Amino acid sequence: MIFLFRDYPQLKIIQDLAKTRRLKIYLVGGFLRDLFLNRLCLDFDFAIEKDAIDFARQFARRIKGAFVLLDQENGCARVVKKHEGKSLIFDFADFRARTLRRDLAHRDFTINTLCVDLEDWKEETGRAGGGCFADSIKRRAKQPPPASVDSPLLKILKDFNNAQKDLKRKTIRMVSPKVFQEDPLRLLRAFSLRAVLSFKIESKTVSQIKKDRALLKDVSAERIRDEFFKVLASWRTAQNLKLMDKIGLLEEVIPQIRVMFDVKQGGYHHLDVWPHSQETVHQLEKILQEIQDDEKQNELNAYLSERLSGTRLRRDLLKLAALLHDIGKPDTQKQEKDRMSFNSHEHVGKAIVHSIAMMLKLSVRERHMLEDMVRLHLRPGYLSNFRKPGERSIFRYFRDTKDEAVSILLLSLADQRSTRGPLTSRADQRHHETIVRKLIDRYFEMKKQKPIVRLITGHDLIKELKLKPSPLFAIILKKIEENQAMGKIVSKEAALTLARKIVNSK
Repeated sequence: MIFLFRDYPQLKIIQDLAKTRRLKIYLVGGFLRDLFLNRLCLDFDFAIEKDAIDFARQFARRIKGAFVLLDQENGCARVVKKHEGKSLIFDFADFRARTLRRDLAHRDFTINTLCVDLEDWKEETGRAGGGCFADSIKRRAKQPPPASVDSPLLKILKDFNNAQKDLKRKTIRMVSPKVFQEDPLRLLRAFSLRAVLSFKIESKTVSQIKKDRALLKDVSAERIRDEFFKVLASWRTAQNLKLMDKIGLLEEVIPQIRVMFDVKQGGYHHLDVWPHSQETVHQLEKILQEIQDDEKQNELNAYLSERLSGTRLRRDLLKLAALLHDIGKPDTQKQEKDRMSFNSHEHVGKAIVHSIAMMLKLSVRERHMLEDMVRLHLRPGYLSNFRKPGERSIFRYFRDTKDEAVSILLLSLADQRSTRGPLTSRADQRHHETIVRKLIDRYFEMKKQKPIVRLITGHDLIKELKLKPSPLFAIILKKIEENQAMGKIVSKEAALTLARKIVNSK
C-alpha cells in the first residue's frame, strides 16, 4: 500500500503552499496513469492556475531541491529532489487555457489526462478520500490491472477524456488532431509509451502521426534523443522500430538510414540491407532477454546494465549499433562476377555513425563506443572462420576491442542469426555461436586477472637501444606486449632482444 503524503512528503508541502497562496493546483498525467497500471512513477506533473514558475521557485527553496526553468513564455518550471537514492521530478505549468478542462484538452494522449485537485486530497493513516488509495504500486506487475472502480480515488478523480476506458483497453489515443502541432515530440512519445506500456496506438492517431511526421525536424536533438532512447531501453524495441519505419517516422529521427533502403545483398543473406538491420535488432533483443532471464549471467547482465550517460545503458546503445551496423554497405556495394561485395563497409559505417552520434548529442564516450561497435562488428566472424582461433588472433581481438569486446560479440551473434541465405549453413552458425560464447567467458576471466606489467617502456628504447622517439616505438611495444601476453617472453632482457630484432628488420 502507498501512502502518498507519507511516502512523498513533498506533495504535502505543495498542497500547503497552494492553500497559503490561494491557488488551485492539480496533479495530472503520468503519475495517475501509472498508479492505475500499478507502475512506480517518480515524475509528478502539476497544472496550476497562474504563477507556476514563482510557485516552483518557492517549492524548490522549501525542499532544498534544484530549480530548472523550462519555458519562461509558457510558464513551465521543474524541481528535482533526491529522495531515497532516486530523483523525484516535479513539473509545474500554468494553465494553457482559461479552465482546467480546456487545459487538459492541450495534453497529448487521453491516458495522460487524468487529474486530481490536490486540495481534495485527504490522507489519514494511509487513506485518501476515505479509503485505500492504491495497492502496492511499488511492485511492477507484468500485466497490471487497472484500479478498481470501487477505489476511493475515483471519488476525487477528474476524467474528461475517457482516460480510464483507454487504460483498460491499453490504447494510446490523441486528445485531438492538433496535439502534434503543439509539440511535435509527441509524435515520438506515442511510440515510447507504446514501448514502455505495451499498449497499442489507435489507428486514427497512427494516421495523424504519419501525416505530421515531418514536424519532428523542429524539435531539439536532445529531446528527440531522450524520447528515442526510451524505445531502445524497452523490451519491445524491434516491433516499435518496425512500426515507426512503416509510417516514415524512424527516418525523421535518423535521416541517414534512408541510404539502406532497397539495397540488395549476396547469397549469404535472405534479406536486403534495411530489413536485415531491423532483424538484427530483433535477434539481439531475443539474446538480451535470454541473458536477462539466466540467473547465472550476473557478470554479463551487470556489463550490459552499465550506465553511460543520463539514464542510457550499454544495452540501449548496443541496440542502436545493431540497427546501424551495416549502414556503410550502400556506399561500398559492388558486383564482382557472381557475387556482391561490400568491402570496407565497416569503416564507411564508422564515419556515418559518427555523424549520427553527433546529431543525437550523444556523449563522447557513447560516440566512440558506437563507432567501435560498427567498425569492428566483423571481427568475431573472422575468428570463427577457424576451427580453433589462435591465441595471437584472440589477443589482438581483445586488444583492439577493449571494453566493447562483449558488445561486439553479442552484435556479431545477432548479425549471424539474422543471416539465413542459401549460402549460410547451420553448422557454421553453431560454430560461430560457440566461438562467441567462449570469447565472452574469456573476457570476464581476463577481467579477474591482474593487468600485465610492461617489461619495457619507451624510455628503455631510448636508453638501451639509443633510439629517438618515432612511430616505430608503438610498433615495438605492441609486438612485445603481444608476445608477453602469450607467454613467449617473460623478462626485460628478452623484450630488449625482440626490440633489437624489430629495429634491425625495419
